[in-house]
Amino acid sequence: MLSIGEFSKICKVSTKTLRYYDEIGLITPDEINPENGYRFYSISQLKKMLLINRLKSFHFSLEEIKATLEMEEDQSEEKLYSALTRKKREIQERLNAFEYTLNQISYDILNLKKGKSIMSHLDYLEVQLVETQPMNLLYIRQMMSSDDYAAGYGKYFSRLYEKIAAEMLTLLGTPMTIYHSPEYNPAGNDTEFAIPIEEIIKGTRDLPGSLCAKTVLKGSYSELTSVYAKLWEWAENEGYELVKSPYEVYMTDPYQANVPEDFITEVYFPVKKKQQAKHHLPKLTSNGRHTK
Repeated sequence: MLSIGEFSKICKVSTKTLRYYDEIGLITPDEINPENGYRFYSISQLKKMLLINRLKSFHFSLEEIKATLEMEEDQSEEKLYSALTRKKREIQERLNAFEYTLNQISYDILNLKKGKSIMSHLDYLEVQLVETQPMNLLYIRQMMSSDDYAAGYGKYFSRLYEKIAAEMLTLLGTPMTIYHSPEYNPAGNDTEFAIPIEEIIKGTRDLPGSLCAKTVLKGSYSELTSVYAKLWEWAENEGYELVKSPYEVYMTDPYQANVPEDFITEVYFPVKKKQQAKHHLPKLTSNGRHTK
């Protein structure tokens, strides 16, 4: 048996962390002396602790590690393979995002050296005024926190595609997200995930056609904020106002595109022309007095 200090030294994990792991049920001492509370670990637990350390180095959360360790022995290798494959994909996505960020920083540095504004990319976003056609949407509407979005997009669109496949529905377009909240709230935003289909069934709704200001983003979703700013600026300059919830249509599947630069997203602002305020001049009567 190994004392908690010896176990800590071998595995390079503090005794405070080991006590916390015991509290959450991640790894518990094989023996605790009832008289003095001293904790002892068996030699066989070294392998388990090394696996925990290894998974932590792969950026697994403690919850993910605990779920992995709780697998049945006959399924553990298969589940571990799936977990590692999934984590590898997540890390690759982060690497792609970091690579895109590095490229963007390099691009901005180059622009600054040339005397250009760091926000000059907004000048290249083209806005069109288009009439959209009505769509029948299969949808899921949820309150989404800022932390939910990354996982939420895949989760809810997957559910919609599963329903389409199970009920053999006719796909008429690519996934889209409609943002219904009047303002941004980190705690939760009213978000609708939708896919256009032909059949009118339970879980579908009509999206009427409308006049829209439209622009196309070719690049990372992180640039969508710039697109929205551009659309608001265009609407203000051209005398239009937003009348319905804006939405995004994802023309490329992020799981099929190799790098963020390949993402193509259409952004729509349903708008109408602002009414011009009418200024009535007072009329003069025959005696020269003003009338109302």
